[in-house]
Amino acid sequence: MKIITGRRDVLGTFALTVATGAIGLASAGAKSAAATVASALTPPGATHLDALKKRLAQAPRRRDFRTVPMILNHPEQWDHEALTEVLSYRRGPKQAWDGIDIGIPWLNIIRNALNTQIWSFKHPNFLAVSVTHGTAVLALCDQAMWDKYQLARLAGERFKTNTLIIEQKAAAADPANYEDPAGVFSGEDNSIPALMRRGVVFMCCHNAIWEQAAALIKADANPDKLSHAALAAELTNHLVDGVVLIPGAGGTMLELQQAGFHYA
Repeated sequence: MKIITGRRDVLGTFALTVATGAIGLASAGAKSAAATVASALTPPGATHLDALKKRLAQAPRRRDFRTVPMILNHPEQWDHEALTEVLSYRRGPKQAWDGIDIGIPWLNIIRNALNTQIWSFKHPNFLAVSVTHGTAVLALCDQAMWDKYQLARLAGERFKTNTLIIEQKAAAADPANYEDPAGVFSGEDNSIPALMRRGVVFMCCHNAIWEQAAALIKADANPDKLSHAALAAELTNHLVDGVVLIPGAGGTMLELQQAGFHYA
């Protein structure tokens, strides 16, 4: 893909001279997240946040793994360019949400924080990040993985399908009316795509994917009889567009805090 042109220059800044090895990566496995910048819902004055969204859309996403190791030990094994963009953001208040349970109203909580920062405290460039792990990572997998691996069995009774990646009817409301109780900024439009359009960055923990793969194997929900490493790779390859793959939630949270993100 065209966005990978110049990738070696980016890698040079990281002094990446070690071969990736047995994880089976290829440049074809890096794809754009450009679709997530369409229909932006950022507020007027969010020039720095909009610029970040564009840079993130151009950053590669690695989704052509054949196998993945238990512990990632090289930046080429995660979306390091996109993560670096987030860590480098300096233009507004920043908050990192510890998202671990798919069953709690975590999207609603992030939405409320956005509304308060933007309209109550007048911070249009506020950046919210969901550091997603535990069962919450299931929400970042596409419906194909939910169908193949019966992920509803891991997600709980509330989720027969991955409803959190489905656009709500409220998404069609007029964004100019931010006080609309049934509008795009209300609880009627709690979805991952809606929050992404508002600039929220969803990060997916590799360690959690590894653990969910182990749970599927233990539950005999592995129709292709894949190895642990291959099953975790397939889940990784089917993250929804725009998600940033990180090596681990806990360790990355510390990096975010050191970069000025407030823990939530």
